[in-house]
Amino acid sequence: QVQLVESGGGLVQAGGSLRLSCAASGRTFSTYAMGWFRQAPGKEREFVAAINWSGGSTVYADSVKGRFTISRDNAKNTVYLQMNSLKPEDSAVYYCAVGGAFSKLVRVYDYWGQGTQVTVSS
Repeated sequence: QVQLVESGGGLVQAGGSLRLSCAASGRTFSTYAMGWFRQAPGKEREFVAAINWSGGSTVYADSVKGRFTISRDNAKNTVYLQMNSLKPEDSAVYYCAVGGAFSKLVRVYDYWGQGTQVTVSS
């Protein structure tokens, strides 16, 4: 069993920044890939960013490339998503997840957090 708890969401103006955190427990965190996904009302859950077990490899959705940065601290069992230059279209519930592999695919991820709301005003 894995527990994931996201934090750091909120309301921010366009152009602003937020840093999301995801604290994991219940599994050997450092051996698994981690991902961030988001879901806006009426839309499917979509990939945002992923990081491999060591932090040495990352991948991003084209829509966030150059603005968002994923990182992890295995000593703290935590993965982060630094979001800069936020746009209204970034508004969504953001979820972190533990992955069976380093992937962009939702179906590869086994455990999910409860989500944290990010709202970007124009």
